[in-house]
Amino acid sequence: MTQLFALHSAYALATAAAAIDDGFIDANGARILVPFNTARVPETTIGLDELSNLASLRARFDRCEPLDGILAPAHPSQWEPLEQDLPMLARLFARAWDLDDDLELFVQSPQVAPARTLLSLFPHARITIIGDGLMTYSPIRVALARTVVERIGRVVYADIVPGIEPLVFGEAGATRVPVAPASFRAALAETADADSTLDSLADGTPTALVLGQYLAALGLVSAAEEIGMQEEMIDRAAQWRPRRIIFKPHPSAPPAITGAVRARANAHGVEFVEYRGALSAELVAERVDAVGIVAGFSTALPTVQTLFGRQIASVGAEKLLRRITPFENSNRVPLTIVDALTRPASPYADPEQLQLLIDAVGYAMQPQIAAHLRLRAETLLRKLTVAERNRYFSPTRLSALRLPGAPPERALRRMLRSAGGVGRVEELRLTAGAARRRAARAWKAVRGA
Repeated sequence: MTQLFALHSAYALATAAAAIDDGFIDANGARILVPFNTARVPETTIGLDELSNLASLRARFDRCEPLDGILAPAHPSQWEPLEQDLPMLARLFARAWDLDDDLELFVQSPQVAPARTLLSLFPHARITIIGDGLMTYSPIRVALARTVVERIGRVVYADIVPGIEPLVFGEAGATRVPVAPASFRAALAETADADSTLDSLADGTPTALVLGQYLAALGLVSAAEEIGMQEEMIDRAAQWRPRRIIFKPHPSAPPAITGAVRARANAHGVEFVEYRGALSAELVAERVDAVGIVAGFSTALPTVQTLFGRQIASVGAEKLLRRITPFENSNRVPLTIVDALTRPASPYADPEQLQLLIDAVGYAMQPQIAAHLRLRAETLLRKLTVAERNRYFSPTRLSALRLPGAPPERALRRMLRSAGGVGRVEELRLTAGAARRRAARAWKAVRGA
């Protein structure tokens, strides 16, 4: 038996390592780590196979076979070979990696290449999905081939929102395997390399952590709006009355953002420190004993809250919920979860209510893939106030899916609305034509024709 792990993030690698430690992944056969780099410019980042702080996590595997070197100069995300080439490639990879006929694939992001290509390359392999933070709680954003979906047996994920089950591949009946927070925390802790900058900041000074996400790059906000949001994050962090604020910007964020948030922190009379090190946000918060962490809708927020018991806050989530397009955008569920967890007096503090919200949003995003969640969506929408409904669901989406709370249809729209694949006006025209033909036949019968 061979277990092949195709992963591209440290978060997923830590999830897999913790699942191995907890015995969720059998030790039978060889374990092969196949890391790949999904950065737009891979040459500017260090892959999972080279990062020194991930060495102990990589030690869970028998060997490492980086995919980037095989595919170069092509980007891993562009690896989409012709269908007729798949059998040949499967034989070549099986020989190069010494794969057993009894193969299980553990993949992250199965909806896109190169993971999707590997799933097609080995059509008889069993499949386990390795979660990657809050995105795991969304339904899959594209319908995969039935020959792939039927092989998905499990979804292994870090249980960072306790009491909530992720939606991904729920329609396939895949077993949910939550990795306990304590196990995931222990795996993350192994990645905490010594960092002199952070060590000097772990001096007992009350500290808050602010994270940048560079949402302008996603087209969700303008550059000016993003600066305004991050200034607001400083204001929110200042409410905890820290004496120091550490700002961890997105690696691609322009320097102007740091300048703006530095000025805002200075206006509050708070010491400001920018941190661009490799340590994850979760471990930065733990290392400096942060009183709280503020971000947009980063996975780090629920992770820090669940693993380390820190306070969390978000800025701009409600605005982004209105702006994010299309409605199927897979960032919608992470946004929804963070908003529900951080809003004042949240009506979704009870996990059952939060699960109902996630199920309803998931159905509205992917009504065909998540068709089994329609009744859940209807149950929630019937009891929501107008304001609460509009916070998470657009009226046009409710109308398109004919869900409770949809605005009343105008007469013209009812006439044009499709019914059984035919527009209502066309349906009436066909009905009238059929009635005329029946009347003509009856008249001929009366006349004895």
